[in-house]
Amino acid sequence: MQFFILSFLTSCIVSLLVVRSANAHARISADRNLTGPQKFHARPVPRVGGVGIFMGLLIGIVWADAFKMPMTPTLWLLLLTAMPAFLSGLAEDLARNVAPRWRLWFIAGSSGLGIWLLDAVIIRTDIPGLDTLIQWYPAAVGFTVLAVTGLSNAINIIDGFNGLASMCALFMLLAVAYVSYQVGDVAMFSAAVIVAGAALGFFVWNFPAGLIFLGDGGAYLLGFLLGELCIMIVHRNERVSPMFPLLLCAYPVFETVFTMYRRKFVRGVATGAPDGIHLHTLIHRRLIRWTLQDSPKRRRLTRRNSMTSPYLWVLCLMTIIPSLLWWDSTPALLSFMLVFILLYVWLYSRIVRFKTPRWMVFRRTR
Repeated sequence: MQFFILSFLTSCIVSLLVVRSANAHARISADRNLTGPQKFHARPVPRVGGVGIFMGLLIGIVWADAFKMPMTPTLWLLLLTAMPAFLSGLAEDLARNVAPRWRLWFIAGSSGLGIWLLDAVIIRTDIPGLDTLIQWYPAAVGFTVLAVTGLSNAINIIDGFNGLASMCALFMLLAVAYVSYQVGDVAMFSAAVIVAGAALGFFVWNFPAGLIFLGDGGAYLLGFLLGELCIMIVHRNERVSPMFPLLLCAYPVFETVFTMYRRKFVRGVATGAPDGIHLHTLIHRRLIRWTLQDSPKRRRLTRRNSMTSPYLWVLCLMTIIPSLLWWDSTPALLSFMLVFILLYVWLYSRIVRFKTPRWMVFRRTR
């Protein structure tokens, strides 16, 4: 618990300092683009929330090191492997000229470091055929790099509204901590609670007011660490089903896969092209019904932004809860995965066709 509290307080204080000093560094840190397809904020906001999260991780690990705790070397190596992913995202947040392909290469490099230094490699999936393939180590390495890079990018994709990505990541990290506790893996438990505390410290200032954004650096950092922890908990504990991480992260992962399919085969554009019809964007535009005619425009936009995230938190919890209950049962996890995919596709098709279920529509009462 002390790790969680310390990383939370550090991240919270550093994030507050970034917010309070925003005018001094706004020229390089603020997101001034208010008109893009995925822009729903009313004023320039610092997009370097990853700095607070990183400092929360660092201080949490330093604290563990000061008391010579046995899992400290694993924690230091985990932070070291995350550096290329985090720094490439932070560079984009500050300079805005780092091409997406280079950021993906840096995340892949972080994954490679994880394989080398932490033995964080996928060696079982419980999927016939794929398990046979990854017995060949180069195939296992390639699959691991693809999975970690994909999850890091997935967290960045769902980072569209106040509190959305950070709270979903927090839920998932706490789930990893719970399963780690169940199997007695102290190192994974400690790492998960440290990262969760840092994510919560950022969340305090991101939701609901949107005073600071996660940015690419923060999204890549959370996504990479979540991916590494998911791989390591399965690799280190045979009791944990390899389907546990897949169901746990089903919302951001399937959002990414569905987006790539939609862009490539439905719209005929590049899979990396930005657009404004992600599920979270549709929910914002077609479900949130605020009639705040007596409120300033800035306040109205911020409230609409923040009211979008809880819809997606519920969707995220629909996979996290069963993954917690059946973390050691592959058949159960696969069944819930299928249910989630069907639900997601049905929900998306209804909303995009202006047939949103009535029970989802928010109406303000006076």
